[in-house]
This record gives sequence, structure tokens and C-alpha cells, in this order.
Amino acid sequence: MSVIDQERVASGNPVSAGRLLLLVRRGIATTRRDLIRVTGLSRSTVTQRVDALLGAGLLRESAGEAEGRGRPAGALAFDEGFGHVLVAGVHRDRVELTAVDLGGRELHRRVFDMPVAAGPEPVLGAVESELDRLVAESGIDSARTVALGVGVPGPVDVAAGRVMQPPVMPGWHDYPVRDRLVRRLGVPVFVENDANLMALGEQRANWPSVPALLLVTVGSGIGAGIVIDGRLYRGIDGGAGDIGHIRMYGHDERCACGAVGCLAAVASGDALARRLAAMGKDVSSAVDVRRLVQEGDPDAIAAVRAAGQLAGEVMTTVVSVLNPEILVLAGEMAQTNEYFVTGMRELIYQRSLPRATRRLRVVSTTLGDRASVVGMSELAVDEVFAPDAVDARLGTR
Repeated sequence: MSVIDQERVASGNPVSAGRLLLLVRRGIATTRRDLIRVTGLSRSTVTQRVDALLGAGLLRESAGEAEGRGRPAGALAFDEGFGHVLVAGVHRDRVELTAVDLGGRELHRRVFDMPVAAGPEPVLGAVESELDRLVAESGIDSARTVALGVGVPGPVDVAAGRVMQPPVMPGWHDYPVRDRLVRRLGVPVFVENDANLMALGEQRANWPSVPALLLVTVGSGIGAGIVIDGRLYRGIDGGAGDIGHIRMYGHDERCACGAVGCLAAVASGDALARRLAAMGKDVSSAVDVRRLVQEGDPDAIAAVRAAGQLAGEVMTTVVSVLNPEILVLAGEMAQTNEYFVTGMRELIYQRSLPRATRRLRVVSTTLGDRASVVGMSELAVDEVFAPDAVDARLGTR
């Protein structure tokens, strides 16, 4: 059982129906007998609360074999078909809309071109109309939408549902993203940084028992997400993981944030594209940089390896401070580019203390572009089906 789950079923806390559902969702208890053992509740209390969850459609129970007297020992599971989550991934040049069930499985998807620099009114207006089309095309019941999640490439004040001082999202600062979409859809809306979502998705899908995971995404920009004990670490105002704007000594390239020498200005896919274009290469984006590397262009290979080493300088400090067990690399530059990854890995292991890297595993994302959708699905389900929310839905405590 994780630290978080231990806290939620700790001695002296009421283990309500909502908390029983949490134990089942986390896979800590999969039968009524498990729930009795983990919580210390009586058989009759567990039966009453499980039956309430079954009646509400939140749990399902498979048939089991009878063992002596009483109810057969069937397996309990969260009913992932109870509803669905809509996810809007706002990227620099496009928006990806996905409907997923409560287990994160894709039901339908739409993608349309829309630069985030167009501003919140045009982008969110398009999101609203395209969501209507997605629901109509998929045939899903809009009444079963439990939440909308919005992922954005900038820092987020999660409590307010607003993007705060985003370097690559002009016009979005302090715009009421959540409030606008709540009024339009009438369901809970969650706004989160895209790197955070990717980190949570990777952690929940692949490393659920890892106490500290760090994800670094390197594409057109550079960002990171941090998961500690199964929960996102966002910092005081959503700025945790914003490593792309750490200043690099000796560099004077201008960054999108207005500063000079930021890591993103010297080591991101966009930065490399500008550098290679200035050398006369046919390149305009991170995708083009990767193409040149795959074609064996020596200038591109050298530039990418040097960028990986610059990123490694920053990651050396991050790894030493956070001491994660898993470092996941994602994004156009890091996911499939051995030269970038090699450069980064070299610096991390050369300059970090052995204690900080003794148990460190550096891996590539297995979810790829789906990581943020999985992460948002997990985040939304955690919030909508949190113990107190479930108890309120059932009218029990």
C-alpha cells in the first residue's frame, strides 16, 4: 500500500464507501474479504457499503465460488464504463481532443490545427465546437461525461484553473479557462500543465510503486513533470518542473520568455532548428531536426548531442535535488534520438554524486503522445471519484 493510501485508511479515520472504492481502484483490495482485512471493518459494514457502490454503478462484482457460508468471493472492480472523460490537449500548433473511458481507453479522437498563440477566445471557442462534433461522431452519451481535462504548454494555477505567465501562450495569462468551460459544459473541468500530465500518465501506467519519478519532455520546448508518492508535485504556484527557463552560463540566445540563455533557447527542438537553418539546412521544426539526424547529417548529429549535454547539465542538479528512481525521457528530441539521450546521460552520470544515481533508471516513454491523455484521465478520475465526492454522491459519510 502506498503512503497516500495508508493515510486514507489510517487508524481512527472513518473508512467510508468512498474510501472502499479508492482501495478497489488502486488494486489494494479486490474482494470483500480484502476490504475487511485492509480496513478492519466488520463484514456487515463492508457488505452495506459495497452494495451501495454496486447499486450506484460505481463497482462491479464478478461471480465467485462460495467458500463456506455467506456470499461467494467474487472479484470487485471499479466500473470503468460508468462514464467518460473528455480531454483537450492544447499544443503550440494544434489541439487534440480525446474521449476516454474511466480506465483511460480511447473511445474517439479528433485533431485540428489551431496555434495556441491565437489566444484563449479563438482556441477555446474551437475546442467547444469541436467537442460537440466529437461527442456526436462517437455516439457517446453526453450525460455520462464526468469531467473535461485541459492540458496546456504553460504553468497553471490549478486551484484557479488559469494559465499563469506562460512564455509560449500570448494572451492566456490569468484567463479563466476553467470557469468558461464549466459554464459551457456543466461538468468539472481540470486545467493542468502538459508535462505534469505526461509524468502522471507514465507513473500510473508503468511505475505505480515508484516513490519519485521525473519526466523530461524535449520537443519544440523543454519541460518536466514530477510525481512524488503517486501525486503531482506542482510547487507553490505551478512552477515546479519549468526547467526550460533555467539560465545557461555563457549563452545569450533570446528565449520566448524574453530572457536570454534559457535552456529552451539553446537545447530545444526549435533552438536546434534555428541553428541548423542558419547553416543552410532545410529544417524548420523539431521534426525536421530528427529527420536530419536519422539521415546521418553530421552537423545535426553534433548539434543534437551538444544539446543533450546542455540538458544534462541542468538535469544533474535536478537529479541531485530530487533523487528520483525513474527518469522518463519524452518528446520529439528525447524519445527516439539516441544522440540527445546519450549526451544527457553522460553529463548526469559524470557530474552527479554516485548516491544520487545509484538507483536511477533512465528510460524512454512507452506511452508517447498518449501519456498526457492517460495522465489527465487519472487526474480527473482521482478528483471526481475521490472518497468525499463519492460519499456525497451516495449521500453517506
